[in-house]
Amino acid sequence: MKEISAGGVVFRRVNGELQVQLIQDRYGKISLPKGKMEPGETVEQTALREIVEETGIQGAIVAPIDQIKYRYNHESKGPVDKEVHYYLVEAVGGKLQAQVEEIRGVEWFEPGEAWRRQKQSGYSNNDRILGGALRLLGLDIAGEP
Repeated sequence: MKEISAGGVVFRRVNGELQVQLIQDRYGKISLPKGKMEPGETVEQTALREIVEETGIQGAIVAPIDQIKYRYNHESKGPVDKEVHYYLVEAVGGKLQAQVEEIRGVEWFEPGEAWRRQKQSGYSNNDRILGGALRLLGLDIAGEP
C-alpha cells in the first residue's frame, strides 16, 4: 500500500528578519507540519491545507524542497510505503495557533536557532528538508548568509 503526505517549511520576514516555523509533534519531537493527501487534492493543496490545519498559518508555495520516502507497518493495513512531499512556503496570513489534537506546539525561530533545534531534537530525515529550505532562502546550512 502507498500513502502520500505533504507539508512544508514555513517562513516569514518580520522587520526584515527571517523566521522559520517549527512544530513540536505529539511525541515531543521537533518537526514540520505535514499530513495525508485527501481524495481530489494535489500534493501542493495538501501541503497548504495541512499547514493551516496544524499551525493556523496560511501560506503560498515558493518552491518544492524534496521528498522523504520510508516504509512503516500499519497495525491493520500491514506494510505502507510512505512518500512525503515538502515545499518552501511563505506565510501570507492567518494566526499562529497549534492544532492541539495533532501537535503540542508551534513557534517561529531565527534560522540558526531552527537548525540547532532540528539537529538537537528533530527527526534526522528532516535535516535535508530544513537544510534545503534554508539554502533556497539563500542561507548556508548553519542558517547564516
